[in-house]
Amino acid sequence: MIVKNLGRVDYAPTEAAMRAFTEARGATTQDELWLCELPPTYTQGLAGKSDHVLNPAGIPVVQTNRGGQVTYHGPGQVVAYPLVDLQRLGIYVREYVFRLETAVIQTLEGFGVTGHRVAGAPGIYVRLDDPGSHAALAGPAPADDPFRGLGKIAALGIKISRHCSYHGVALNVAMDLQPFAGINPCGYAGLATVDLATLRVFTDWPTVAQRFGERLEAQLVR
Repeated sequence: MIVKNLGRVDYAPTEAAMRAFTEARGATTQDELWLCELPPTYTQGLAGKSDHVLNPAGIPVVQTNRGGQVTYHGPGQVVAYPLVDLQRLGIYVREYVFRLETAVIQTLEGFGVTGHRVAGAPGIYVRLDDPGSHAALAGPAPADDPFRGLGKIAALGIKISRHCSYHGVALNVAMDLQPFAGINPCGYAGLATVDLATLRVFTDWPTVAQRFGERLEAQLVR
């Protein structure tokens, strides 16, 4: 796998480039992993509903062809775009999502933070009361608040074309989190969003990008 750290890039040309890469690739094209940081941007997935954008406050809202609903990208977030031939890797979409989430969990573990999955809600969450705890929250979450006691630290939205992936996963490091209040993150009203800085993990973008890239590469290479 070729790993490319693109640094700070604009969303539209980067999305166009990964779409073009995927459309042009053949059976022997080497997989790539792009790591980048984006300017303030809301991206709306195929399942997105316009009423989940509450108050964009001047931040552009870009329609995309990835799965999922609306999310926010901005400085201080590591965005990873794995461009992977799933057929060659020998896995299906469900396993691919599991591996992306596993890479997030492993990256967080290196900073003393425990990531949790929530059934039916792709991405990774942390316990707000005890971010390092491996224990599940006590008692079932109420039906009207499936994320009780949790904050989302990584969002996931992918596109598969001819068995090949693009779009990907975003891990929050040290962001201005206020723009998440302008949307229903991933379609869930009131969902708390956190970053490593909120959890009192003080690191920088290059360190997290390198570690996250290493974990993703380990998950996505045969």
